[in-house]
Amino acid sequence: MKKISKLLLAVSFVLSITSSAFAVTIASWGGAYTESQKLGYGDPTAKKLGIEINWVDYSGGLSEIKAQKEAGAIVWDIIDVFAFDTINGCDEGIFVEFDFDKDFEAAPDGTPASEDFFTSMPSKCAVGNILYSWNYAYNSDNVKGTPKTIKDFFNTKKFPGKRAIYKSALTNLEIALAATGTKPGKGGANIYKKLNTEAGVQKALDTIKKLCTDPKGGCVFWSAGAQPPELLMSGEVVMATGWNGRFFNATVGEGAPIVQVWDAQGLDYEYFALVKGGPDHENAKKALRMMTNTEMLAGSAKYIAYAPWRKSSIKVMEAGEPWYKDGKTNMVPHMPTAPANTKNYFLVDPFFWADNGTELGEKWEAMKAGL
Repeated sequence: MKKISKLLLAVSFVLSITSSAFAVTIASWGGAYTESQKLGYGDPTAKKLGIEINWVDYSGGLSEIKAQKEAGAIVWDIIDVFAFDTINGCDEGIFVEFDFDKDFEAAPDGTPASEDFFTSMPSKCAVGNILYSWNYAYNSDNVKGTPKTIKDFFNTKKFPGKRAIYKSALTNLEIALAATGTKPGKGGANIYKKLNTEAGVQKALDTIKKLCTDPKGGCVFWSAGAQPPELLMSGEVVMATGWNGRFFNATVGEGAPIVQVWDAQGLDYEYFALVKGGPDHENAKKALRMMTNTEMLAGSAKYIAYAPWRKSSIKVMEAGEPWYKDGKTNMVPHMPTAPANTKNYFLVDPFFWADNGTELGEKWEAMKAGL
């Protein structure tokens, strides 16, 4: 079976060479996200460099690229990955290490790339692509008053009604501490310092439990990104945590009276990694350099409400508003990294969750079972 798998990969590799003439191949997540990448900076980069860029869907992780490497038939040049995949891929020699200020373009004002990135990279093999937000929103037709802070999400006396929250502990513990008075600090350092203590974890769990058992409140747990806007529009909940892009689509795409609140938002991220020994390695390096410059990353925000990793991209968008593809929607107010939206936020810490996720998950499920 192993020999057959290697043979199939080899055949796939040959077909790729024949059909694409060493076109740069990028593996990403599909759907509206990949479409925003293709239209926002993939196609413009291909046109400027005079190369072909093909996009393929994958389901995440490193198993597929490891199989390609083992078979000696690597067919991908660039992969859109999570933080820990860049770390593991670096350690295992799958990805190329970067010299950030040499390999990537400076901002238009000359600021080196490393200083223009919104935050640092998790490894030398990662270059930031987009940031998205775990925040909360409400249906303005179903709420009296104007929720503005994370405390309001937990204030069932002022804003009665059920809340929709993510099914797992991730980001729920963070916002619970923020709501009870913990200032996130730089990148959320204060929150994760507290979550590294039993007392901090217990306080967060108790805060969630209180919300879920409050007769004026209550919790509905969601698992799929489409659910929070649907729950808000059905009236089953008055507020919901969720992903900013989903709330944006409901508001701008469907005209839903949903209002997002950015206070104590959790910023999460996606990265590009460059595969060692990819079929069109030199063109892939050039493409990655161009796709991650200020103007190109801003281009993706014409098609999706995810924030470009470059801080300087926001200025490009401001100058070009209305930036969205509909020609009438200003996009900067919808960007998680816009100055107005980053007065109080935390960066979701992949290292913390990698180290503590199993244990905290068990405590979380025990709490839920007791509701």
